[in-house]
Amino acid sequence: MTISARVDVQDFLDRHPFSPFQWGVFALCFLVVLLDGFDTAAIGYIAPSLIKEWGVTKPALAPVLSAALFGLAAGALSAGPLADRFGRRAVLIGSVALFGIACAASSQAGDLGALTAFRFVTGLGLGAAMPNAVTLMSEFCPGQRRSTLTNAMFCGFPLGAAFGGFLAAWMIPIWGWRSVLVLGGIAPLLLVAAMLLMLPESVRYLVAKGRPVERIRAVLARVSAEAANAASFVLSEKAPATDARSGAGVVLSPAYRVGSAMLWLAYFMGLVIFYALINWMPILFKDAGLAPKDATLIAALFPLGGVGAVAFGWLMDRFNPNRIIAIGFGLTAVAIWGIGQSVGSVATLVVVVFVAGTLMNTAQSSLPALAAAFYPTQGRATGVAWMLGIGRFGGIAGSFLVAEAQRQQLGFGPTFTLLAIPGVIAMAALLVKQAARPDQGLGVPAGVTGH
Repeated sequence: MTISARVDVQDFLDRHPFSPFQWGVFALCFLVVLLDGFDTAAIGYIAPSLIKEWGVTKPALAPVLSAALFGLAAGALSAGPLADRFGRRAVLIGSVALFGIACAASSQAGDLGALTAFRFVTGLGLGAAMPNAVTLMSEFCPGQRRSTLTNAMFCGFPLGAAFGGFLAAWMIPIWGWRSVLVLGGIAPLLLVAAMLLMLPESVRYLVAKGRPVERIRAVLARVSAEAANAASFVLSEKAPATDARSGAGVVLSPAYRVGSAMLWLAYFMGLVIFYALINWMPILFKDAGLAPKDATLIAALFPLGGVGAVAFGWLMDRFNPNRIIAIGFGLTAVAIWGIGQSVGSVATLVVVVFVAGTLMNTAQSSLPALAAAFYPTQGRATGVAWMLGIGRFGGIAGSFLVAEAQRQQLGFGPTFTLLAIPGVIAMAALLVKQAARPDQGLGVPAGVTGH
C-alpha cells in the first residue's frame, strides 16, 4: 500500500500496529515514572528511621516530608511551558538527571535542614519529569488506545512507590535509611544514559512546530517504513482550536478554562489523600499498635493498587472518561473511610488498604491521560504539567493536614474519615467538567503542517 504524499500524523499512528519503536518509548517513559514514584515516596518510608536516629518529633518532619512537594509543584509549573516551547525530549532528560543527582546528594544530609533543601531540589526534577513523560507517551499513541497505554505507563508511579516500601523494609535494617536514597539517585542517572541514546522527540510536537520534514519522516519511519513515501505531514486536532499562541494561553482560554480548573481541583484532592497516606500511614499504623516492619509493609500495599489504572484506561477509551474517573473517586472516599474502621484486625486492614489503594490510585493515575486527551498539541505539555503542578499543593496540604491532626490528637478512625472527604470533592469536580464540556474530545479539527 502506498500512502499519500501528504500524511496526517495521527491517522498514520492510528492505522499502523503499535511498533517495537513505540514500545521502546513506552518502556523509557514507564521507567521515568517508576523512578519518580520511588523517589517521591522514599522519604515517607525512611521517616520512622529519621525520628529514631535524629531524635526529632513527628510534627517536626512535616517540612522535610513536604519539601519535595514544593519542588514538584515548581518543577511542573515551569516544565510544561518549557516543553511546549523547546520540546519534550530535552526537558524530560534534564529533569531525570536533576532528580537523580539531588536524591543521591540527599543521602549525605546530616540534619533536617540539609535534607529539606536536597528534597526540594529533588522535587524540581521529579515535577518536571512526570508531565513530560505523560505528554511524550500520549503523542506516540494511536487515538483508540491512548488512555489505555498512557494509564499503563503511569502505573509506573504507584509501582515505584510500592517497590520503594518493600525495598526500604529490606534495606534499612541492613544498610540504614541512607541506602534508599543512594539507590534513588543512581538508578535515574543510569536511565539518563539510555534516554540519550534511544528517546526520540514527540513527532506531533515536531509537526506542530514546523520542523523539517526529513526529521519527522525519520521518526515515523521507525513506526512504519511507509513514512518514507511522505512528502509533507499534517497534524489534525480533535480538541477545539484557540487563537492562543502559547501553551499557557491555550490552558486559560475560554474553551478550556472551566475544564482546566476542574482538572486542577480533582488532582489536588487526589494528592491530599495520596501524600497524606504515603507519608503518614507507616507512623499511624505503628501508633495504632502494629510492629514497625508490618506497618511499613501494609502501607506499601496502598500505592501498589495503582496497577488498576490499566483497566480504567480501557474503560476510558470506550466510555465517558470523566464519569469513569468520577466513580473511582466516589468509591475511594468509601474505602478510605473503611481503613479507619479496620485497625482491630490486621487481615482486614491488609485487604482494605489494598482495595483503597487500588481505587484511589486508579482514579488518580487516570487523570494525566484525561488531561492529555483534553488539550491540543500546542498546549498539551502545559495543560498536563499545570494540572500536576497545581495538584502538588494538595500533597503539601495532605502532609500538613495529618500533622495537624496529630497535634490535635485526632483518633485513628476520625483521621481517615477526614481524609475521605477530598475523594468526594474530586468526584464532584469531574462531573462539573463533564457538564461544562459534554462534547469533550469531539471538537473542531485544526490542521497544522510540518515543513
